Amino acid sequence: MPSLKEVQLKIRGVKQTKKITKAMNMVATSKLRGAQMSMEAFRPYADKFAEVLGSLAAKAGEDSSPLLVIVLFTSDRGLCGGFNAHLIRVAEEYMEQCREKGVEVSFTNFGKKGRDWCKKTPCEITGEYIGVVGGRFGFNVAVSSARELIKGFLDGRYDEVQIVYSRFQSVSKQVAAMKQLLPIPPIAVEKTDVQKGGAFMAEHICEPSAEEILEAMLPKNISIQIYKALLETSTSEHAARMLAMDNASKACSDMIDELTLLFNKARQAAITAELMDIVGGAEALKG
Repeated sequence: MPSLKEVQLKIRGVKQTKKITKAMNMVATSKLRGAQMSMEAFRPYADKFAEVLGSLAAKAGEDSSPLLVIVLFTSDRGLCGGFNAHLIRVAEEYMEQCREKGVEVSFTNFGKKGRDWCKKTPCEITGEYIGVVGGRFGFNVAVSSARELIKGFLDGRYDEVQIVYSRFQSVSKQVAAMKQLLPIPPIAVEKTDVQKGGAFMAEHICEPSAEEILEAMLPKNISIQIYKALLETSTSEHAARMLAMDNASKACSDMIDELTLLFNKARQAAITAELMDIVGGAEALKG
């Protein structure tokens, strides 16, 4: 059984750890509120913009080729449970599928965790943006990265762009998702009879033509979708860290309870040993 001093030192250390995890939980909770509000305000606009562009792409038609870049969104810091591991696993599985088909894959990374994984794998890195996810960022960050992706797409350096990001569903659930960014995937929806309870895909009248409008709106749509992915991933990171730190704080409380019980047992054993020594000494004196 450990000594009383050893147990006291362990209890003190766990209490200090609990203070840190509790503080990190409070910081993540505070950041989550603002990030979630920004994300929820922007999400309908980004979804509708993507729907319109998908409708135009269905009319214009696009071809894809065996050159691919994956835009991987991860956090810069850890201590957020399996948040980054889930995102990296989705990207890795898709990369392996592409390589089996002879498709060359490269990465543009938002976040240190994804960048570090790419360096270890190793994978070709075409761009990196550090200190963005989870922090304060403006739309200009999305515009800058979108400009590079579009330039590479038009120059023929790659013919398809996929983004891997975390879709925020609730504080307790964030899902690693993949979405095609370039070429814009056409929306394929069957028209059904409204009287039978079906729904029509919105019909967009194009002037002068779908191709010309698509060309004009493409850069803005890429920026919007990247900005949306940044908002979603940042919100998800804060939620994941908040839950991870909350679980860590609870684990610290359980450890403190166990160590306190161990301390009491050790103290009781020490007291018992002292009493036995006293009784033994008294008996010896009598003899």
